[in-house]
Amino acid sequence: MTHPALSPRIRARAIAYGAASLGAAAFLLPGAVPGPDVAVASPATGFSSPYSGTPRFERFSAPRASSDAQINVPLGRRAADRIARGIGLDPSKVLTPRQRALLMSGKGVGGQRGPAKLIDTSMRILTNSWGRPLVSNCDGVPTRTVLGSYGLSVNRNCMLSSSAQESMPTRKVNEVLMPGGYMGKWMRANGASAVLANLYASAYTREAYLGYKSQQISGMAQLVPNQRGTSTPETTAMPMAPSIYVANFALIYILNPKFAAKMPAYWAPMPAELAAALRNSPTGQVPYQQFRSMLPTP
Repeated sequence: MTHPALSPRIRARAIAYGAASLGAAAFLLPGAVPGPDVAVASPATGFSSPYSGTPRFERFSAPRASSDAQINVPLGRRAADRIARGIGLDPSKVLTPRQRALLMSGKGVGGQRGPAKLIDTSMRILTNSWGRPLVSNCDGVPTRTVLGSYGLSVNRNCMLSSSAQESMPTRKVNEVLMPGGYMGKWMRANGASAVLANLYASAYTREAYLGYKSQQISGMAQLVPNQRGTSTPETTAMPMAPSIYVANFALIYILNPKFAAKMPAYWAPMPAELAAALRNSPTGQVPYQQFRSMLPTP
């Protein structure tokens, strides 16, 4: 159900496309809608459809890091505002500080702490760039990790996986963020209908659908192949695929532009040994300590 304040055009798009993924990425899962299936690598990004998303929005996704110094670097506010405008978001129509505080604390009309915590945790995972480390319990030791450019994260039990793996908060939060789910209901009940309209009028609707399709063909490991300028395909995890990256950016931006500015500015290929281990794992997870030396540490 959509709110009467949404225009007929936006309401139709919201119903048709549903919502995307904060998980990356997988944050949100969209509803089914017809669309092309063309598995051709994009010359712009090296990702194939549906990972590459809509061609005209590819340039707003994260490019490949060209040096180690770019890995896990955050976007910054200026770049975030530029991307927001480029994908059709109005920077003035986002949650107010008060609305944001109520939503994230599970308060306000219809507020619930459980869904609010899932949203907050998912945003933290997807903004895991330098300055925003995650902390896990590795052999009884609090361990900081920063792996956003790989689309990877380490859970509380020190298991490493794609942030779109099915047990991650960024995947579980999907139902919370569907248009008819908790987030939409909360926004309509707390004076944020214009924020929803802003989201659905942007690239979010189409990218969410393509992100959903990407997740359906990526198995338990939720990894993404890329082949641009390399003889051997490189691998990153689902949150860094253009379709999901843009959808998640749009969602995070309307919730908190400052958080969107912390998203990783570049994607990075993970070590081939790690990619193989994740693909071969029946759960899509591997012990972080086993691969720690291959990855950057804060």
